[in-house]
Amino acid sequence: MVFSSILFMFKYLPVVLAIYYISPVKWRNPVLFVVNMVFYGWGEPVYLLLMLFSITINYVNGLLIDRFRENDKKARLILTVNIVINLALLGFFKYYDLIAETLSLLPFISLPPLGISLPIGISFYTFQTLSYVIDVYRGTYKAEHHFGYYALFVSYFPQLVAGPIEKADILMPQLKAEHHINREDMLAGTRLLISGFIRKCVIADFIGIYVNNVFASLSTSNSLSIFLAGALFCIEMYCDFAGYSEIAMGCARLMGVKLTQNFNQPYLSQSYGEFFHRWHYSLNRWFTEYLYIPLGGNRKGKGREILNKIIVFGLCGLWHGARWTYLLWGLYAAFWVCLESSLINPAIKKAANKGLDINKPDIVLLRRVIMF
Repeated sequence: MVFSSILFMFKYLPVVLAIYYISPVKWRNPVLFVVNMVFYGWGEPVYLLLMLFSITINYVNGLLIDRFRENDKKARLILTVNIVINLALLGFFKYYDLIAETLSLLPFISLPPLGISLPIGISFYTFQTLSYVIDVYRGTYKAEHHFGYYALFVSYFPQLVAGPIEKADILMPQLKAEHHINREDMLAGTRLLISGFIRKCVIADFIGIYVNNVFASLSTSNSLSIFLAGALFCIEMYCDFAGYSEIAMGCARLMGVKLTQNFNQPYLSQSYGEFFHRWHYSLNRWFTEYLYIPLGGNRKGKGREILNKIIVFGLCGLWHGARWTYLLWGLYAAFWVCLESSLINPAIKKAANKGLDINKPDIVLLRRVIMF
């Protein structure tokens, strides 16, 4: 089931909200869990078993890490096994066919293509469960002993299939809290829903008609049409992603839950580094906290910093899709981020020290245009 469908907006969501608020407080979370299962299993019910398996494995391993907290060797081993299981599941379902296709180019090596469909939201809930277990190991979040609360945290339908990727310390307490209908939440949730639907179903979908027509006939399109389609595709992609994210935020807010804002006017960025603080914030936060910093971040010299950024952005590209073009996109982004941190930002700082006001409106506008 997708947010932008008539079924979801005018049938599923109103029924869910009615049942949620009519139910006695002690039954709301069990009802919400059933709602999550219906939402996720609507298209392919078989993948409910996969998600429930993931929930159970991460829940149990979180408890085991908490139990053996004083024995770091055992706790680290459990964490390692947990990471391997999660990444193996994600890798098999998302990247098996890509690996098989790549190996087929080599002599004497082949894997039979499976052609299996990608489980909806597996990239999102895998990262969310990983962050929980890692936080338990680090001691920044206490292991959740109530299976129902943990299952609800992983399967929460507004952010299950397209994020944001929430940390346990942000979402779990809100799911445990008692919520009642109030004017502020209703108005805020409705505004987010309307804004999200306009971005996704009006702006993105209508721009997509022109963009798809041009991209489908590049050999007969002139350069101006191609340039315009490329620029409009940026707008389409942003409105599609940000719109879907706003709908998720709106659904959650109608139930009193505040999700992380994933997009913050990214095309007003003046640099690539700023762009990735504004674009898909929860994903970039995940890669920063659970990959970039553990690799050493910028603490081990400029060469290591550049290598870490290349690794992070390369994997971030592959996370977005199982094609080598996504890896190329990630490496392209890494090139600009590394160039900025190594040359451009020091040059801007030096110019500012010599009296150049980089915050002047004309300079800010110029940097935004160049960035776009």
